Amino acid sequence: MEGLRTRSCKLVGFAGAALALTLFAGCGYTDASQKAQAAAQQAAASASSADAAATQAAQSAATAQAAATKTQQDASDAKDAADRAEAIASKTMSSSPRHHVMHHHHYVHHMRRKAAAPAAPAPAAAPTP
Repeated sequence: MEGLRTRSCKLVGFAGAALALTLFAGCGYTDASQKAQAAAQQAAASASSADAAATQAAQSAATAQAAATKTQQDASDAKDAADRAEAIASKTMSSSPRHHVMHHHHYVHHMRRKAAAPAAPAPAAAPTP
């Protein structure tokens, strides 16, 4: 951006120098003087436009950089959230099956013992002397 401003200033300086030389050359060259003056004005307008374009480009670059930084931060936050969710899911899934199996095993074992038990209690045997 500095290079653009330097070139614009040099262009305006050259146009001004051309105008001054034409004016010093004499009054008989009014047509050349008017052309030089018009060229100097056009150079000044071009320099002003270039300066405005450079400023707008710098603002656009700053906006793009801010958007890129925000996107990068959002991606990092999303990755952290996914890692936390994965850790929670891993803990939940690893402990759940064992707990369920123990309940099932206990229930089946209880039912088998109940089915194997005699329907009526056997008469008590007399104690042996």
